[in-house]
Amino acid sequence: MTRTRKTAPAAASSTARTGARTGAVGDGPVLDVVALNRATLDRQLLLRRAPLAAEAAVGHLLGLQAQNVKPPYYALAARLDGFAPGELSGLMEERAVVRIVTMRSTIHTHTAADCLTLRPLVQGARERELTIFRKGLAGVDLDRLAETARALVEEEPRTMKELREALLVEWPDADPQALGVAARCRLPLVQVTPRGLWGRGGQVALTTAEHWLGRPAEPVPAPDATVLRYLAAFGPASVRDMQTWAGLTRLREVFERLRPELVTFRDPNGTELFDLPDAPRPAADTPAPPRFLPEFDNLLLSHADRTRVVPPAYRGRASQGNVAHRTLLVDGFLAGVWKLDGRELVVEPFGRLSGAQREAVAGEGARMLEVLHAGESYDIRFGTVLGAGK
Repeated sequence: MTRTRKTAPAAASSTARTGARTGAVGDGPVLDVVALNRATLDRQLLLRRAPLAAEAAVGHLLGLQAQNVKPPYYALAARLDGFAPGELSGLMEERAVVRIVTMRSTIHTHTAADCLTLRPLVQGARERELTIFRKGLAGVDLDRLAETARALVEEEPRTMKELREALLVEWPDADPQALGVAARCRLPLVQVTPRGLWGRGGQVALTTAEHWLGRPAEPVPAPDATVLRYLAAFGPASVRDMQTWAGLTRLREVFERLRPELVTFRDPNGTELFDLPDAPRPAADTPAPPRFLPEFDNLLLSHADRTRVVPPAYRGRASQGNVAHRTLLVDGFLAGVWKLDGRELVVEPFGRLSGAQREAVAGEGARMLEVLHAGESYDIRFGTVLGAGK
C-alpha cells in the first residue's frame, strides 16, 4: 500500500483567548468551559478534520483506546480527512502500529515507537496491579514467571488460555487468572495480527513487543516529554488530568520542573491548568461540527474533570456499568449515543435537537458510514430521545 506520510500537526498559530478572562479565581486567566472545550477539540483533531496520515495521528494523540477492534477506526474516521480503514490495517500488518496494554491498564493502539517508550513509562503502575492478585500468586517467583512467559510467547504467539495452561505446569497451585495477569503486567505483550484488522476476525494471540517489532524496548524515560505531548493532545490540563490519563501518580514535581516552559490558566473552579505557550486556544465561538465517536474514546476519559466535554446533566450517560456506548458530540459536547442496528444507524440524543442540528448530525452520520462502510446501505434513524423532559 502506498501512503503519503505527513508529520504530526504543529500547533495552530491562533492563540485567541476569547473565553479566557482575568478574574478573582486564583492566579492567571480563567478559561471557561466552552473555551476549554474548543481548545481540547482542536488538539484532538475534532474541530476540523486533519490532512494527516493515520500513523502521524496515532502518534499525535498518544494512542487510541482499543478495548475492542473497531474503536480506533471510528476514532480516526472522525478526525482525519481522507482516512480509509485499510490504512490503519496496513500499518498493523507492517507492524508500524500495535495493540498493547498501556495507560490505565487498557489496550491502546500505539505507534511502534510509543509502544517501546510509553509502556516502560507506565510499567511500575502495571506491576502494582499485582498486589490484588498476591494471594493467587503465593509461592510464584515473578522474575522466573516473566522469563518463562517470554520464552513461551516468543517461541510462538499464544492465546491467554494457552499461556495460562503452560504456566500452570510450572506453578500448579497458583490461580490461573493471576498467572495470566502477572504475565501481562510483567511483560509488554502485544496482540499480533490478524487481531485488530478491519473486516477480519482473529482471536487474541500474544507475543512480546520486542519480538514483534524486532528491537528492544527503550529505557524507562523521564516523563517530561510525555507531559508536553499530553498537553499538545489534551491541554490545557491540570496535574490531576494527566494523572487520570496516564494512570500514574506523583506528577506534580514534573509539572513544576517544566513550569518555566509553560503557561498557566485557571478553570472556573480555580484549578490550575498548564499549557504549551503556542498551542491552539481557539475563540469560544468557534463552530464545533457534530462528531460520531467510538466507545471508550480518549476524549471522554483523559481528564479528571470531564465537564469540558461532558455536561454535568449527562455525567455517567456515556456508559452503563462496564459497558461504554458510542457517543455523539453536538456543538462540541456529549449530546447522545449511537449504534448500528442491522442496516440502521440509530442516533439517540439526550435532549431535543433543533432541525439544523438534526440535519448536521445526519450529514455527519452519512459521511461516517461512507468512510467505514462504503458499499453498504444504511438508513439513519433518530431513536427515542433519552432523558427528554427529565
